[in-house]
Amino acid sequence: MAKQCQQLEVAGGGALPQADWPEPIQRVQCLAESGISELPPRYVRPENERPTIIDNHHDTEPVISIPVVDLSGLEGPDRQETMRKISDACENWGFFQVINHGVPLKVIQRAREVGRQFFDLPLEEKQVYANSPKTYEGYGSRLGIEKGAILDWGDYFFQHFLPLSIKDVNKWPAKPTAYRATMDEYSQQINKLCRLLMSVFSTNLGLEEGYLQEAFGGDDIGQCLRMNYYPKCPQPNMTFGLSPHSDPGGITVLLPDEAVQGLQILKNGRWVMVDPVPNAFIVNIGDQLQILSNGIYKSVEHRVVVNSNKDRLSLAMFYNPNGDKVLSPAQKLVDGNSPPLYAPMTFNEYRLFIRKRGPRGKSQVNSITKTN
Repeated sequence: MAKQCQQLEVAGGGALPQADWPEPIQRVQCLAESGISELPPRYVRPENERPTIIDNHHDTEPVISIPVVDLSGLEGPDRQETMRKISDACENWGFFQVINHGVPLKVIQRAREVGRQFFDLPLEEKQVYANSPKTYEGYGSRLGIEKGAILDWGDYFFQHFLPLSIKDVNKWPAKPTAYRATMDEYSQQINKLCRLLMSVFSTNLGLEEGYLQEAFGGDDIGQCLRMNYYPKCPQPNMTFGLSPHSDPGGITVLLPDEAVQGLQILKNGRWVMVDPVPNAFIVNIGDQLQILSNGIYKSVEHRVVVNSNKDRLSLAMFYNPNGDKVLSPAQKLVDGNSPPLYAPMTFNEYRLFIRKRGPRGKSQVNSITKTN
């Protein structure tokens, strides 16, 4: 890989020209493997925005265990207590981990393996799937199209599973050969998990069990995956793998790296590192559930930090509303004492913000609050 990147640097200044992007695209993996000792200026954050890291330890960001919920408790005498734990996590944390979630361990392991194998491919094989900001589908290295924006230290692969009308397996990697079948099975397992969570969320909010699923579009919802690859970074205290943001969609189900921490959430005004539980998924509430719940559930700002000694891989599955559905606070959660906080908007309209500007904290959901 390093040799290929060096050849690209000689031929084209280290960056790949790419249609529809405001500037040539630089693969972060190439930069990392080229042996650089300092970050290129495009990746350097202002001093007041940088994480504090000493010898790869984030000394000012404590490590916490966000709420851990055993989903097997939904069956049997512990159901009410399990429902209460989920409700508390959605209202007060916006994040929780789930164990005994029903996704077979072998499915999880295979998904991780093929993800790693894809990023290990030669650059020219990955570049066949290079993406554009029109859909972000494929192999990418940036979010947002603002020229001159500060970039994040990471590459990714983005793909659609639902709706079926935009699912195209020919746009998925052909190598490794097990990739397409593995990720298809993985997506189906995560879909089952998300449907379960949606019914729990609806019930906890005092809505009909199927309300949120129907609000999202019933069976005609969106589901997509972003595999995130964060290479080793020569100056991890000066950049992010992914800038602070809240997720614009509905539910995010994250399969974190087995060995390397990196996800941080903003809790009580302080950034804290999440300590993943082995074989658990990290679930977080997206902006659309904050809107539908009229602010009862909270989407929480989070970010990813990087490491100088180890790379990191995570798989983020997004369970989203149908893009054409108009979403607004559920009528049952609105009254004279709790007026609607958010203006109606389709998800397609909403996500244009992050597609154009990239991750910007919670500025998008805050911008549509009616009290603003």
